Amino acid sequence: MTMHDETELPEPGSGDIPAVTPVGHPIDPIDVTAPEGGEAASTGGIARQILQVFVQNKLAIIGVVVVVFFVLFCFVGPSFYHSNQTNAQYALQYSNQNSPPGKGAPLGTDDTGFDILGRLMFGGQASLIVGFASAIVATVVGVAYGAIAGFFGGWVDALMMRFVDMLLSIPVLFLLIALATIFHPSEFMFIVVIAGVSWLAPSRLIRGETLSLRGREYVQAVRVMGGSRTRIVGRHIVPNAVGTIVVFATFQVADSILLLAALGFIGLGIPPPGADWGTMLSNGVNYALSGYWWEIYPAGLCIVVVVMSFNFIGDALRDALEVRLQRR
Repeated sequence: MTMHDETELPEPGSGDIPAVTPVGHPIDPIDVTAPEGGEAASTGGIARQILQVFVQNKLAIIGVVVVVFFVLFCFVGPSFYHSNQTNAQYALQYSNQNSPPGKGAPLGTDDTGFDILGRLMFGGQASLIVGFASAIVATVVGVAYGAIAGFFGGWVDALMMRFVDMLLSIPVLFLLIALATIFHPSEFMFIVVIAGVSWLAPSRLIRGETLSLRGREYVQAVRVMGGSRTRIVGRHIVPNAVGTIVVFATFQVADSILLLAALGFIGLGIPPPGADWGTMLSNGVNYALSGYWWEIYPAGLCIVVVVMSFNFIGDALRDALEVRLQRR
């Protein structure tokens, strides 16, 4: 080998070490630098991924549109479609009872002369308010109860869960009927009563989530750093169970609307001159053999469509939030 064939080596520590081929010709260096942080770049934020999965579910989009429509129909509709829904005496004197759909009453009137279309709006307000409010109350109470039981464990968990099991052993409808007959019926009473029998399921769900989360490294780190129990539960356990919480709350709105409709159907709903969809359906069934279909189908369809819409939304949220669980 001659001196012209030798490759000049760089100075030690210079950092410029060219790759050399067998014949002595340098080649381009390959960039093998790892991504910053040691992880591959994310394809998008977690919220964006959840939204993408949710939007792919066409039934959920239809459900959202239906829910928004009914909210506007019940709460904004009365501003454009004026009808008497509170003065039964006036309706009996100046309106035709059980009249079919026609001019002035697109969906006909009921046995007291109330306009059915306006009654759907008026009764829908009570159904939606009770549905949303009782779902929120039940979720908050159930999450707090289940998180405390799961975090403390031991005899505290055993005692609290046995109380839940005892209440779950009582049929829900029977308990609702008993409470509805004891207290004076009103929207607030139905919110409290329905929430009072609906917080049991989320308490068990969140208790299970808490048992799995309290042993995670970040929870142990907070304990070592002297974090209080309240901070651990409120800042680290409950937020990481938000997927379960949101899905349950969505399904609970549908369940609450059904429970109120069931109470109304058996005559324990919102008392006159108030109304709810279940009470309207119950009144219409009395005239089923008379052919007054307009007193049955509209209220029944409202219950079915709204409940199905919330179930579609809940199913899509459960699928979408699995992305978050996979990255947790």
